[in-house]
Amino acid sequence: MNNLKIGMVQQRCSEDIEANIGKLFKGIRECAEKGAQLVVLQELHNSTYFCKTEDAALCDLAEPIPGPSTERFGALARELGVVIVLSLFERRAPGVYHNTAVVLEKDGGIAGKYRKMHIPDDPCYYEKFYFTPGDLGFEPIQTSVGRLGVLVCWDQWYPEAARIMALRGAEILIYPTAIGGVYTDPEWEQKVQSDAWQLVQRGHSVANGLPVVTVNRTGQEDDPSGNTPGIRFWGRSFATGPQGELLTEFGRDEEGVRVVEVDLDRTEYVRRGWPFLRDRRIDFYGDILKRLVD
Repeated sequence: MNNLKIGMVQQRCSEDIEANIGKLFKGIRECAEKGAQLVVLQELHNSTYFCKTEDAALCDLAEPIPGPSTERFGALARELGVVIVLSLFERRAPGVYHNTAVVLEKDGGIAGKYRKMHIPDDPCYYEKFYFTPGDLGFEPIQTSVGRLGVLVCWDQWYPEAARIMALRGAEILIYPTAIGGVYTDPEWEQKVQSDAWQLVQRGHSVANGLPVVTVNRTGQEDDPSGNTPGIRFWGRSFATGPQGELLTEFGRDEEGVRVVEVDLDRTEYVRRGWPFLRDRRIDFYGDILKRLVD
């Protein structure tokens, strides 16, 4: 069996960036001590989720890639001999920023990066103000632990993204995430949304015969504008096997780490029994490239 041990770090973030990074380092070390070969962090993990308002001054949080975070986390990856999936606010050029996942190889170098393709715009999620849509496409990143199909948060709702990653040879789908409920929604609606969020990703796992690893943040963060009570992040980071089976799931308010083991060879077995890729009718899928079919 081609077993891979994956560490997941779910935590709250504060306005103290150094404290956040310190907690992340502690979590990564704990994952490595438990045998993790790959560690996945949540979306935009160095700071609070700053997209709750539109404030150009917050673009000062952005950094180049390579840059300070890839150097710091790269040194840790090299020390521990683990592959790490980061999620950074990338400064590409003056006024051009991306929401970017970076994969660090166990020698500390950059194995590759993915720029978030689908950019939301909702109350407390004003990402279109900050992020230029990604332009690197849906390309898996080759690492010493496997071929990683890294996507980011809002990409979770799009089966096309997961499918293209699968068609390009991804062995696992990975989603750094920062999603939660805005308090203007009633509690029951937030529960429905949270369940749907997990369900759609388990569907990507089933449809493509791939494991999925999703790492979300937890805790409450206030809206600096005062226009809403802020966001209560859903937590519930989870991992599935290639049939959508839950392997582990964090609690909503849980902080800490989990290490889960997945068998990457099981995809071959699952796809033989459920040959969805074989039976695709690609000769009739042209309409998928249209916004709507009138």
